[in-house]
Amino acid sequence: MKTLVDRIFSIQTEQDFNDCALEVYRFQKERVPVYKTFLELIGRPEPTHYSQIPHLPIAFFKTHQIIADGKFVQQVFKSSGTTGMVRSAHYVADVSIYERSFVPTYEQFLGKLEDQIIFALLPNYVSQGESSLVYMVDKLIEGTKNELSGYYLQDPENLLQAISRGRKTGKKLVLFGVSYALLDLAELKPDLHDVTIIETGGMKGKRKEMTKDEMHRELISGFGCEYIASEYGMCELLSQAYSDKNGVFELPSWMKISLREVNDPFGLVGPDKTGGVNVIDLANIYSCSFVETQDLGRIENGKLRLMGRFDHSDIRGCNLLVAN
Repeated sequence: MKTLVDRIFSIQTEQDFNDCALEVYRFQKERVPVYKTFLELIGRPEPTHYSQIPHLPIAFFKTHQIIADGKFVQQVFKSSGTTGMVRSAHYVADVSIYERSFVPTYEQFLGKLEDQIIFALLPNYVSQGESSLVYMVDKLIEGTKNELSGYYLQDPENLLQAISRGRKTGKKLVLFGVSYALLDLAELKPDLHDVTIIETGGMKGKRKEMTKDEMHRELISGFGCEYIASEYGMCELLSQAYSDKNGVFELPSWMKISLREVNDPFGLVGPDKTGGVNVIDLANIYSCSFVETQDLGRIENGKLRLMGRFDHSDIRGCNLLVAN
């Protein structure tokens, strides 16, 4: 018989998702003390469908250790941020679940690792440590089994030389980059028309903040590429989404997005309206799978378009402000 974790990563239908989500909810209601207390305090009716499951405000990851009773911390991932900012912490009981999430998701949307060379321009994440993004990119680089794949932190000349060498292999070239480092590179006007560029957000106080649309226009102009992709992820989640050419994010089958009313955390907005982003990430089985983020978005044909952030929210590493 399949375990719950195995069933989560085998979801194919809406019914599969609903069954797994309700089972995860019941487990976390009983075994995750922070979520259990939260549910007791809000006093909501018992859900019969995943759309009725209450979401824990993401700020709890800054103030509480969210982990199931009987589980031990195997890995701690912390959010990126500027100096002095309180960093969120995700206490992960089984890091292999994270790998079971991010590898197939990446390959689903971006292709097989063995057919790629991955370059990483992530200086801030590497220097701060305890980054879920760096952990993921490490494993993706390892999966390419190519000596050119790797980190190029403050060395644009070596990066561009490696990209030039990579072109001769015929493999797909992918560049992960934090926003400010990509903008620095774009000022050199390198020809990256054939490189898939994935920005991960974040100026880290290195440059003035700008909307995602503005930043993407500068990068497209500097690199001569057709579009800039984005990764939607955060330390509090063990799953990610990737944007397509139209700037909307596609999700793996064990992850769903709903949108709540801005002034009512329990009210959901209708189609084509902007609301607060609620995430169900079933890979978070031993912490909390139901997370109320501070991002704003709208659903377009079942995909997520980010629209910005709530006022006074911290600027997060992987969630740059975007235009309304």
